[in-house]
Amino acid sequence: MERYSMVLLDIDYLTVDEMPVIRLFGKDKSGNEPIIAYDSSFRPYIYAIPTDTERCLDDLAELGLEKLEVTERGDLGKPVEVIRIEFRHPQEVPKLRDRIRNLESVADIREHDIPFYRRYLIDRSIVPMSGIEFNGVEVDSAPSVTSDDVRIIEITDGIETSDSGFPQLDILSFDIEVRNPHGMPDPENDEIVMVGIAGNMGVESVISTRGEHLDFVEMVDDEAAILERFAEIVREKKPDILVGYNSDNFDFPYLSRRAEILGVELDLGWDGSRIKTMRRGFANATAIKGTVHVDLYPVMRRYMNLDRYTLERVYQELFGEEKLDLPGDKLWEYWDREELRDELFRYSLDDVVATYRIAEKILPLNMELTRIVGQPLFDISRMATGQQAEWFLVRKAYQYGELVPNKPSHSEFSKRRGRRAVGGYVKEPERGLHENIVQFDFRSLYPSIIISKNISPDTLTDEKDCDCHVAPEYGYRFRKEPAGFVPSVIGEILSERVRIKGEMKRSDDPMERKILNVQQEALKRLANTMYGVYGYSRFRWYSMECAEAITAWGRDYIKRTIKIAEEFGFHTVYADTDGFYATYTGRRS
Repeated sequence: MERYSMVLLDIDYLTVDEMPVIRLFGKDKSGNEPIIAYDSSFRPYIYAIPTDTERCLDDLAELGLEKLEVTERGDLGKPVEVIRIEFRHPQEVPKLRDRIRNLESVADIREHDIPFYRRYLIDRSIVPMSGIEFNGVEVDSAPSVTSDDVRIIEITDGIETSDSGFPQLDILSFDIEVRNPHGMPDPENDEIVMVGIAGNMGVESVISTRGEHLDFVEMVDDEAAILERFAEIVREKKPDILVGYNSDNFDFPYLSRRAEILGVELDLGWDGSRIKTMRRGFANATAIKGTVHVDLYPVMRRYMNLDRYTLERVYQELFGEEKLDLPGDKLWEYWDREELRDELFRYSLDDVVATYRIAEKILPLNMELTRIVGQPLFDISRMATGQQAEWFLVRKAYQYGELVPNKPSHSEFSKRRGRRAVGGYVKEPERGLHENIVQFDFRSLYPSIIISKNISPDTLTDEKDCDCHVAPEYGYRFRKEPAGFVPSVIGEILSERVRIKGEMKRSDDPMERKILNVQQEALKRLANTMYGVYGYSRFRWYSMECAEAITAWGRDYIKRTIKIAEEFGFHTVYADTDGFYATYTGRRS
């Protein structure tokens, strides 16, 4: 048995002899050797809140559930006795949870909808995009692995996070071009004429059947060979991250269908598996075992406010440069007409280079959010900010010994949707030109209100004689002690951000300052998301009272500050939520 270390990139599980086995995909610290580590020691579980503990234990035993443990957890600040129910396999949970919930001896069940691989990351206290260490034994083969160029390790024990710093990752970008003479590309009929690839792995080329006179074009015989060569490069290089732009909904589904028609295997996974496309909400998501596929399109829609989100528009906004653009419905003409074809090749290369540059700029923030939230980059890059905040709280709930609230039922969700919290105070801007303008701004207003007023579902009370903070306008009461779950978590975030910004000031190393800045920016985004999700209808810790109290205190603070400023001779010309602009009149009241 040896001690192994690697940078954790991704995670899944498979079934071996009817038992679940976690697989961890990573690279050794040198970044050269891909590793798949197997852990067969972890089992899924849920919690039951009993009405009668002894009777509940008997009822659960009658269902064939044997691994039962009576323990105590917090439930919105109140200690409750719960029964931890362990299952043999994750598939047993959806089969049995309703039967458990419907037992007369069960008041409620909790944490029954946390995916097995996420449960593992939370309970083992490890995070993707960070170093991990474990004891294990290297083996020659493993189930579902057909590739012979990965190291396979069976974990025995001792898994933990190691201090790896910010990992330097291998990234490839890709993009396809289609001959589409009838408008919208149709994978049943329209062939792929080129695939572009770029990144930091020594590849910057376009694979095609034409263009032999261009030094960046790699010539192959036919469309099937284009797809085979693309798959070969990805298999050989085994990038840590493969990025595309709208690749979930266009490039990969199109590649998959054309490969199916042509009889080409898109076996890009480290274990020799094919790519897998699944539905996530209203969109697709394509996964590659080992390599993390990131579609930058939804990422940019989440982080930038633009009139449109084409690759050209995003690139221009980020870098202030124009990239080559061709009309999408005319690409087939550029392919068919020899005098235009070189322009199409340059367009294809320009697309993948631009995609890689965007990834280089944007991925560090997503990687840091992955490390903070503790869920895979594949998931984080496709999560709304509210989902990121929720999974961060789920992880913290485990650390705090708190039960995670259930998601709302359909009827509860419908009731919540009709309520909206009043937003921040806005004073419409005064028309005209103004000079000698002063800006007043509250730093982290809403997160600070949550902490200072201890606003949390577990501190909200109806008691009249408690030592409480009372919200203006609504009169909601929040206990001053003890600190609530959400205020405590936000306090940790803000304290860590202050610490990191202090390190930034003391550092003379430009690279270290860049990394620290990404870290503090990720924490800032997470903290600023927290206040808004209280009023989000699907949020596990939903509380309209909390949402209304936060904005009520915000309006109160800004109005009182404006009044004080006016007493000192300032005149407000515009105000919005957490700050205002004023001119100095010199007339004190």
